[in-house]
Amino acid sequence: MNKIFLMALLLISFTVSAITLDDVQRSFASQPVVRAKFQQERQISGMAQPLHSSGEVLIAKSKGLWWQQQHPFPMTLVLDDSHMAQKMGTQPPQIITADSNPQMFQFNHLLRALFQADRKVLDENFSSVFTDQGKGQWQLVLTPTTTPLDKLFSTITLQGDKYLKRIALNDLQGDFTEIIFSNHRPEPRKLTNEEQQRFAF
Repeated sequence: MNKIFLMALLLISFTVSAITLDDVQRSFASQPVVRAKFQQERQISGMAQPLHSSGEVLIAKSKGLWWQQQHPFPMTLVLDDSHMAQKMGTQPPQIITADSNPQMFQFNHLLRALFQADRKVLDENFSSVFTDQGKGQWQLVLTPTTTPLDKLFSTITLQGDKYLKRIALNDLQGDFTEIIFSNHRPEPRKLTNEEQQRFAF
């Protein structure tokens, strides 16, 4: 009897501790600001050597996504609810809106949803397989179900814990992109004045 009771307790404990996609979304939603470093590797079909880039990323729930590539050349990308701005070096930023390039904007809107684990947007655009990998780790494999995503990617894989740690993109041309995030910094929980200016364009 005691053994059965102990097994029941263990089963309940395991069930309670299992991570779900809803748990991940709630965790991400509780983080108003996250700053991190990234390392990106792109393996392009037909090229012997992969391409490497690195820089900083800032995800602000109230503002959007700021992505600054620092190596091998400076490039800044800013996404909010209605604009996308891309700046190469010291050149003036190129502004894209939903009206001027709806397909590009749809993809970039989806990029923000990936960083925020937005369940509604993900369910509308992908079939998904979520796996609790233990010790707070999880994996989400997304298979596109809508155009143009299903014409571009075979799968998009997200991995992480309380933060997003890795994105892997398998595209239909045989190319592979891996982005590793590190040094996550949720404090301060509000944008600094300098960070606010990154979204002014």
